[in-house]
Amino acid sequence: MRISKNPRLALGRLATVAPWTLVLGGCTEHSNPSYPLFGAYFPSWLISAVLGILAALALRAVFVRVGVDDVLPWRLPIYASMAAAIACVWTLTVYGR
Repeated sequence: MRISKNPRLALGRLATVAPWTLVLGGCTEHSNPSYPLFGAYFPSWLISAVLGILAALALRAVFVRVGVDDVLPWRLPIYASMAAAIACVWTLTVYGR
């Protein structure tokens, strides 16, 4: 950004930039939990999503063994909903968000 000698122009630029500091104030490392895994930082929602998918796959194995899987009308939406619910519960329980 070029610095202007005109004070009105500088004040106008400041007025357009200042509201963004309030909106983007939550984009700090403290409010965005990320964890180092395998040499890279992964966000908490990605870890929760993978955990939800793995838990839904484990529940599917249990349902197949018990015989509940045969009577489910729409399997894909049900298992996707289970994965989303487990991921949300995990996020709320562990990360408090």
